[in-house]
Amino acid sequence: MGEPPIRPTFARERAAIRRGVFPVAGCDEAGRGPLAGPVVAAAVLFAPETFIKGVRDSKQLPAGKREELYPIILERALAVGLGMADVGEIDRLNIYWASATACARAVMTLARTPQHVLVDGRRNPELRLPQTAIVGGDRKSFCVAAASIVAKVVRDRMMRHYHERFPEYGFAGHKGYCTADHLAALERLGPSPIHRRSFAPVIAAAQLKLAV
Repeated sequence: MGEPPIRPTFARERAAIRRGVFPVAGCDEAGRGPLAGPVVAAAVLFAPETFIKGVRDSKQLPAGKREELYPIILERALAVGLGMADVGEIDRLNIYWASATACARAVMTLARTPQHVLVDGRRNPELRLPQTAIVGGDRKSFCVAAASIVAKVVRDRMMRHYHERFPEYGFAGHKGYCTADHLAALERLGPSPIHRRSFAPVIAAAQLKLAV
């Protein structure tokens, strides 16, 4: 049997509050790896010790559970912000800088400005607020885990919308990720307007289409 999933805690939020730092927001993004679609970030800010049963890293949850938790997070949070970087920005900036930009935008849209931000992974150079970078933050910090759920639900809904415009690519199923079905559609049809032209499989598909 595999290891049980790590449950996020309030340890970092509590440490900040003990230093007199409040409010504290968590920020995370969804969509760094796909070949198509935007990268979407969320920032979530809770009152101290706000607990929602089931919140953890969005990758550890099935889609139905994420959808179930999404409205509860929106209801219980003091503020939720969203940010996005579209395909053009991803291709122009690269996925690292586009993700950093999306996260900074999410924090800027919060109705309350946090005194400190907990970010998943590396430090965000686009964020002009005090921050703590946490490797695996979506597994360790409650507010970052909540942000990962919000970002994932919003992005998945966007990809289902894109599926209605480009049904032949199957975006509703794979959400733009690099699956066998997606690669086959990409090879057969060439890139759609929402494919990331700077990603190697998309470049290859575009060149193949031109050659044909």
